[in-house]
Amino acid sequence: MREKMREYIRFLEYEEKSRATREQYRRDIEKFLSFLGDRRLTKEVVIQYKELLQNRYQPGSVNTKLAAINGFFSFLGNSQLRVKLLKIQKKPFCSNEKRLSRAEYLRLVETAKQKGNEKLALIIQTICGTGIRVSELQFITTEAVASGEAAICLKGKNRTVLIAGRLRKALKTYICREGIVSGPVFTTRSGRPMDRFCIWKMMKSLCENAGVRAEKVFPHNLRHLFARCFYSLDKDIVRLADILGHSSINTTRIYIAAFGYEHRRRIDALGLVI
Repeated sequence: MREKMREYIRFLEYEEKSRATREQYRRDIEKFLSFLGDRRLTKEVVIQYKELLQNRYQPGSVNTKLAAINGFFSFLGNSQLRVKLLKIQKKPFCSNEKRLSRAEYLRLVETAKQKGNEKLALIIQTICGTGIRVSELQFITTEAVASGEAAICLKGKNRTVLIAGRLRKALKTYICREGIVSGPVFTTRSGRPMDRFCIWKMMKSLCENAGVRAEKVFPHNLRHLFARCFYSLDKDIVRLADILGHSSINTTRIYIAAFGYEHRRRIDALGLVI
């Protein structure tokens, strides 16, 4: 079974799934195989595993893990082993606990500068100022900065991201100072594009001095902040979906969901309780 799993992961590579996705699938399938042990693979065992996941994880995480093993079963030609994902009703509001505010974002940028890490300060501003995914940072090149447009090509999707005036000026200054001739603006010492974990770790190091809770500080939250700020000005969810590279507006809706306290305030404003 483990050899079949390795074949499946190689298959996912041919399907052009990202490295992060392949690694996540591998971990989830390995956990299932450990649960399976020496038992025969049956639908009953898979259902037991689903129940175990429900007792340990949030519904969204359960569905992610079930999707991994369901795909594996289809690859094995045993689609009858697949189990149904949990039905999750989307909340009309989001949790306040992980929502990064504009003020907190600015404190992170200032803290990076105070620590003498201009590179990190600019990385944070680049992600938040364009709305790109952290995996798309590699497409912010000297050529893209010169033209004011970055051509993003990832997971079979292509889109153009605009680099606005202030950010473009800051990037040009950084490129000139660092003597970068061509290619990605942000690289490691070996010249490779910076990866997600490296940026995540650097951002986490700012939390204490910036006075921002660590659970709020991760690269993708910068993308969410861009989405909320853009929507607050433009109020055009279709345009925002295009900018973010979403194929479904339902995904974009998650990015702009109101805070819980905002939702309560709107309900109170109805004046239905005397």
